[in-house]
Parts: sequence; structure tokens; C-alpha cells
Amino acid sequence: MRRDPGGGANLTALRGHNAALVLDLLRTAGEGGISRLELAARTGLTPQAVSKITARLRADGLAAEAGRRASTGGKPRTVLRLVPEAAHAIGVHLDRDEVTVALTDLTGTPLAVRRNAVTLSDGPPQVLETLVRAVRALLAEPAPPPVPRTAPPRPSVPPPATAPPRPPGPVGSPGAAGPVSASGPASESSPASAPDSADSSGPVGAPGPVGAPVGLRLLGVGVAMPGPLEHRGGVAGRVTGAAVWDGFPVREALEARLGVPVVLDKDTNAAALDLAVRPGAPRSFAYVHLGTGLGAGLVVGGLPLRGERTGAGELGHQTVQLDGPRCDCGARGCLEALCLAAVARGELPEAARILGAGAANLVRLLDIDRVLLGGRVVLAAPEVFADGVAAVLADRRLPTPVEVTATPHAVARGAAQLVLAPVFGLAPSAHPPVYSSEERTIR
Repeated sequence: MRRDPGGGANLTALRGHNAALVLDLLRTAGEGGISRLELAARTGLTPQAVSKITARLRADGLAAEAGRRASTGGKPRTVLRLVPEAAHAIGVHLDRDEVTVALTDLTGTPLAVRRNAVTLSDGPPQVLETLVRAVRALLAEPAPPPVPRTAPPRPSVPPPATAPPRPPGPVGSPGAAGPVSASGPASESSPASAPDSADSSGPVGAPGPVGAPVGLRLLGVGVAMPGPLEHRGGVAGRVTGAAVWDGFPVREALEARLGVPVVLDKDTNAAALDLAVRPGAPRSFAYVHLGTGLGAGLVVGGLPLRGERTGAGELGHQTVQLDGPRCDCGARGCLEALCLAAVARGELPEAARILGAGAANLVRLLDIDRVLLGGRVVLAAPEVFADGVAAVLADRRLPTPVEVTATPHAVARGAAQLVLAPVFGLAPSAHPPVYSSEERTIR
């Protein structure tokens, strides 16, 4: 992913930018690590500047020695690595029928996940109460163990799905309990419909801290929900089927309740961000999500494309049939209405063909390198949708590859990246990361 342009307006900003450069190289180096000389060569900084930056990062627990590497001359070079357990973020996927909350480490790897049933159209007070309780309950669990240094690296590019995963949502047994083990993927802490028995904090706005596990440094909470919305202000828009959210200040309300920085974005943008920050990700792609709704997250030239009012990627409300059926948004012939109607009839090949028409329009408009498909409907029949969309592109002589990304908890992981990516200088944020050893606690 292309780095967000950094400035040298003042010394403090420049230091932060340089630290982010170094941190990102430590992140992409993985467990193998990288030497200070390599950091200097790849950043353009002087060896002295790199030594000062890495000393600060080590003092703050963000970097550590990973051994020594033979050199062509002189003594072996000390290799440094990122410490994934040094800081954490929470990613929240607020969907129309459930909320998924994931605790991740500094690399964005989920450590524990909770899912709870919600009805988005019930409105902010009731839904946010469930969300806050889920966050508090997740943090009240025992601290997850650190990922071992021998853990395999995350895949650089999402692989095509080879078998249909569980249709309703993230992969994993709904009855699984407890945080992730050190050697496996995150498990779900509770069923989607189970009450949060671990939380006894009372109403959403109740005072008094509900502590995170001892030693857990929480950078913030990222929230991803259906659009439209206003990313910079953290305000929800007129969500299809849940107009009661229109104009509600989600970020402000959650920051007041949780006491940590909160970032709000569309679900599709968040999922696309998680894909974009992976080493080897394509520079330009569209993540097309088909679940309870239909939308797209766009990455162009290595950077997320949100638009001036966070309106980019509203693929589902692209008109593809002028006299088509009425959509919940009020218009006629929307791609989402036609596609979901075909799904409801059980006509998945037809739904894939309709989705392919929308994907073809994106390819022609933006000249993207790849189309990545996701969402619970796609994951229920990945081959049907991958083949169907690819057939439409081929019929229109568009050679763009089509893949299904079967990443578990894709939107929740992306929501966590809304908080984490700015730490590595990969995305702008309204809340600059704070490099301190202080523990952040949910109120």
C-alpha cells in the first residue's frame, strides 16, 4: 500500500513520520526482522537517525532484537523486529443484523472475537448499548497469549477460496469460547445471540472503568458499518433500511462511552484497507462485498478512495435497469436490489451475473488491477460468484483477474486497521497514534 504523504512542517511531525517509516519496515519484515543498516538504506535516513528512532521504539516496547545476521564484512548485524503484542486495537463490524468485535495485535491479527445479534433499524441507543457491552465483555476476558515468534506469516494477497465457508459470517464454531490460542486463529468468544454474561457494567453511559487485561495497550476502536456516512466527522448517513441513523454522531457517542479514540468508516472501505496494507497487495483493486447489502471498497494507486463525502464505492445503488424494481433507497433498478432479489429466489448464477455487470463498470471506470469478492453471500458459494463475475468481465473483453477473499472477520479486521494503519503511516487518521507506555482503559 502506498504511504500517506508525510510532511516536514515541524520537527515533531517529521519525527513521527520517520518513526512510522521505520515501524512499517519492521512490520513488513516479519519475524525475520531487518537490520539498522537496511532500515537506513530503505528509508534514506542516516544510520544515526535510525539508531535514535529504533532506540525509542525499543524503549517503548514496539521493537525488539531478533538475533544477528552475518554480514559481508565486520561483526554480525543485529536484526530488529516488530513486537506485535506491544499494542492492540479493537475492530467493530456493525452489520444490519449482528455486531462483530475483534481484538487485534499491532499487526492486525485477531486474537479474540465476539459476535452479538442486533437489528440496525432499532436505532443508535439500543444498538450502541449492545456494541459497548460487547467491547467491554471482550476486554474483561483474560489477556490473550502473545503470538509465538515461529507463527507463520499472514498471506500477502488473499487467496481464492477453495471450499464454501460457513454462510452466516466469520469462519469458526459459534459455540467456541475463550480467546485465541497461541498457535491458531481467533475463536469466537460467544454465540452471536448469546448475552454478554461477563459484563455487569449496567447502562451504556454508566461511569466507572471496565478494565482491559493488565498490560494491554489499547490504541483505539475502529467501527465499520454500512454507508453512506461521513468518515471525517464520524457521522452515520441514511443507511438503506435503517434511516434512523441519518446524522447520528457515532464517533462522538462511542468516544464518550468508551474513553478511547474511535474511527468510523464504511464496512467496504475497512475491508479494503485490511487487504491493502498486506505486503504484495495490488496497487489498485475493488473489494466488492455482498452480504446484507452490496457495496465496494476502492483502492487506487495504493491509497483508499473515499471521495470528498465518503460516497465513493456505493456500488449497490448504481442504476442498472431504468424501469427496474424499487430499491429501499427510493430509486429504481439499483444493482443491490436486483442482486439481492436473485439471491432471495435462490438464483445464485443470476446474482453473480448481475454482480459482474457492476464489477465491469468499476473496471472500466477506474482501470483497476483486480476485483476481490467477499461477504457472507459470496462466501456461501465462492466458485459460483468468482466464475460468474469473471465470465461477465471476459465477455466484455476485460482481462482483470477476479478472486474471492475468504479472510475470516474481514470487515472487523479492517475496522481495526482504521486505528492501526496510521501508526505505520499508511492512512490518515483524525487521531494520531500516541507512542507511550501508558495503558488505555475502556471506561
